[in-house]
Amino acid sequence: MTLPIDIDQLQKNFGSKQVLRELNLEVPTGTVLGLLGKNGSGKSTLIKCALGLLRKSGGSAAIFADDAWHLSAASKARLGYVPQEMVSYPWMRVRQVIAYTAAFYPTWNHGLVDRLCQQWQLPLEDRVGPLSVGQLQTLGIVLALGHEPDLLILDEPVASLDPSARRHFLQTLIEIIDQPNRTVLFSTHITSDLERVASRVAILREGRIAFHGELDELKERVKRLRISSRQELPRSFAVPGALRCEVEGAAATVSIADFDESLVDQMRTTWDADITVHDLSLEDIFIEMHG
Repeated sequence: MTLPIDIDQLQKNFGSKQVLRELNLEVPTGTVLGLLGKNGSGKSTLIKCALGLLRKSGGSAAIFADDAWHLSAASKARLGYVPQEMVSYPWMRVRQVIAYTAAFYPTWNHGLVDRLCQQWQLPLEDRVGPLSVGQLQTLGIVLALGHEPDLLILDEPVASLDPSARRHFLQTLIEIIDQPNRTVLFSTHITSDLERVASRVAILREGRIAFHGELDELKERVKRLRISSRQELPRSFAVPGALRCEVEGAAATVSIADFDESLVDQMRTTWDADITVHDLSLEDIFIEMHG
């Protein structure tokens, strides 16, 4: 089956600075993939290379089996994109920008767009130039959703929205993506949003994908251990696969990347300790993985 996004050994350099390093990423049809990474980790660069908005330095990137740098009109028609910073025609009114964009798509859903504009209170008669950053971002989301794309790519789409608008957007997104053939790549630093909508997570670190898999799988793998020993723990105390280890006397807090119950049982015996295992939120996991 043709993958909506297929990236192999992707590299991107800006002069001597290497941002993406032999990066691999496959996004199957029907996936809602959350893309996480620290500021400056290369999330937007990855998205732009995947869309052919930046020329790659090496490797390959394809959308619906089309090379990203030479996307066909058919592939573009199946694609929706919300950039981190929305740019439009400042002299046009909002309704004119919507009508202009709709003219490119025979599948444009006028009813959906009208409902979204009303729900999100977009000022249709206002010119685009004076719109607030949040209003401009909302317009970008409407334009990306209007033709109900098979692949929707969102680069920090709610960063400038107030909490109420963000909640409305996420609810709409949940409704729109509730189709087996619709694929979404959602890049954001708001981990609570990803937990509401994403089925899979990809974590970008040092130019490569450090983790790519089911969100539930990630939560099952990364745990925090609270250790209380009946003897003072040595300063050299260490746990295989630990992301973080803090020792204070007979107590320790350890975050591990690959939880194994047998390892916990072994530690209980070795250190004569009581150990409690704590689940972590996606935000906690992200912080632990990035030190």
